[in-house]
Amino acid sequence: MGHIEVANLEFTLPGGRRLFADTSFRVGDGAKAALVGANGTGKTTLLEILAGVRQAKSGSAGIGGTPGVMRQFIGSINDATTIREFLADLEPPALRTAFRAMEKAERDLHRHDHEPTQLAYAAAICEWGELGGYETEITWDIVCSAALGLPFQEAQHREIRSLSGGEQKRLALESLLRGPSDVLLLDEPDNYLDVPGKRWLEEALRASSKTVLLVSHDRELLARAATHIVTIEGHGAWVHGGGFSSYPEARQRRIEVLEQRHRDWEDEHQRLKDLVRTLQQQAKISSAMAAKYRATQTRLARYEAAGPPPERPEEQRVRMRLAGGRTGKRAIICERLELDGLTKEFDLEIQYGERIAVLGANGTGKSHLLRLLAAGGSAGARHDEVVHGPAVAHTGTARLGARVRPGWFAQTHVRRDLTDRSLVAILGRGDDNREGLQRGPAIGALRRYELQAQADQTFQQLSGGQQARFQILLLELEGATLLLLDEPTDNLDLHSAQALEDGLADFRGTVMAVTHDRWFARSFDRFLIVHADGTVALSDKPYWGEESSARV
Repeated sequence: MGHIEVANLEFTLPGGRRLFADTSFRVGDGAKAALVGANGTGKTTLLEILAGVRQAKSGSAGIGGTPGVMRQFIGSINDATTIREFLADLEPPALRTAFRAMEKAERDLHRHDHEPTQLAYAAAICEWGELGGYETEITWDIVCSAALGLPFQEAQHREIRSLSGGEQKRLALESLLRGPSDVLLLDEPDNYLDVPGKRWLEEALRASSKTVLLVSHDRELLARAATHIVTIEGHGAWVHGGGFSSYPEARQRRIEVLEQRHRDWEDEHQRLKDLVRTLQQQAKISSAMAAKYRATQTRLARYEAAGPPPERPEEQRVRMRLAGGRTGKRAIICERLELDGLTKEFDLEIQYGERIAVLGANGTGKSHLLRLLAAGGSAGARHDEVVHGPAVAHTGTARLGARVRPGWFAQTHVRRDLTDRSLVAILGRGDDNREGLQRGPAIGALRRYELQAQADQTFQQLSGGQQARFQILLLELEGATLLLLDEPTDNLDLHSAQALEDGLADFRGTVMAVTHDRWFARSFDRFLIVHADGTVALSDKPYWGEESSARV
């Protein structure tokens, strides 16, 4: 068992922006704590400090026990790392060091097979065995079988980039949850997982005796798996011990209490300053008042040195104005449509104003369908390879109704048309779908999405959540009447996800969204189910399917 202890932590980014000031909290043995906060408040940075990747300016951040770390980028690894190396990197430091020494000794032996390299290899193997390396490999075999359906012997030399994002995540999670670490630091462990994978994660977290601190934007996962909520806001942290279901009310009560304490502090501060001024005047008239005047000055100085209560969190004010507009009665028409290698032939008709959630396992073609529609359907009237990527191979027809203007939100946030330009430059230039904005109006639009501070940053420099909000702003400015949203809530913080739901509720148009967000899916009318066998059907109820059977 292990625990996490953060005390009086202070941290400032290289550019001078302060993230933490006198931040303290504790996660007890066996707790499953979710770390939440607005995009950019420092959740990933805090995990990196706990993992020893970054150093705080002052204070302490410690782990009681052996840590295991899942970094945010797992799921998008695209290098030549093998599965064997990937699993070794998830092990505690001593095992990682022994593994690398053994790998190096083996390479040296292959290059020069003589007595010194033989002895070095024998010593490395001995060290690996003494630290429990062979028992670890047995665990890796179980992990590979559970995550990939393959034994470790078959999978170990395959490159990790041959796995899907969900498989990379599942492999790492299986290893960490079954491994020797007492404390797990998980940065967005649910990203890339389909819903059966998320359900597995929820059950695995509840069943584990390990202490866990995780960052997630999935409200359903937080409600099902988190026993505590650690909130980063106002450059500090506070802990709610009642789970996510009661968290919104607890946070509102805390804000109200802080506001009252600040009012009380300001009132007392003003009273002491007034008293000092009064006694100063009286001390000029009567020397008998001098001692009381000095004592009150000291009292005021101590009061100011102690400072006000913790900072009141600034309420996020993301305001999305997705207007839309009237279109023909039929917004989307698909006739005998078949996405090559992905779906079987299907017909589909979506009416103006409908809210359709597209559900299905990873790799079934959901994103391809949205890209096809975003490009204008089979005719490809709006296709731009820089924006939409390669054309979607298909047979049959997909077309849009009268006056339907599609707006597309890309899942991976890879928009080549937005690269290497600042946000104000993108808004200022405009394109075929929207007019350019002068700097003043552009800053005003960014302010509604809380992106004004990033106005002169490029799209690539934004966090995942900031990129998501900027893409939604572009949809607003384009005047889209059909929103095609591919996993729009994946990187949005809790407030921004709710702001998106509110914006869609006011949108006068048609919405089709691919999502694995069960909380978000509740706001939709009907569900387009893309089954693993390639069949596609509309349903009045969501169907999340069985666990994905996709394997290496």
